[in-house]
Amino acid sequence: MSGSIDSGEKDVYDDINITPMLDLAYVLMVIFIIMCTATVQGIKVNLPKASQAPTLAKPQTKAITITADGTLFLDTFPVSLPQLESLLRQYKGANPNLPVIIKADGGLQYQRIVDVLDLVNRLEITQLGLVTQRVVK
Repeated sequence: MSGSIDSGEKDVYDDINITPMLDLAYVLMVIFIIMCTATVQGIKVNLPKASQAPTLAKPQTKAITITADGTLFLDTFPVSLPQLESLLRQYKGANPNLPVIIKADGGLQYQRIVDVLDLVNRLEITQLGLVTQRVVK
């Protein structure tokens, strides 16, 4: 009987199963991340309160866009120069401090931009912005 020892109990393991150890490491990492982000409070400030009433006002700024082929758009709608003048006059009547921005293609003829600027000047719109693109160095 000395030679009949169960070979299952005395087998040498060539591989170590690390799956349970990795599972534990992942759980500990998740707990660590949650605890670290929960403890970051930041600086406490008294934030201003907004009104509870929903705003029904539409954005007041009107955008005039001039494409490379000279087509005029008021916001996203194509218009002619007389239509643009009529619409801006209506908007100016409703809001005397009507803000307007002009976006024009860089390759556009200068005269078309001058025509729009002259129209805005005739309507006495004083809040005017010209949209440009920032140069990245």
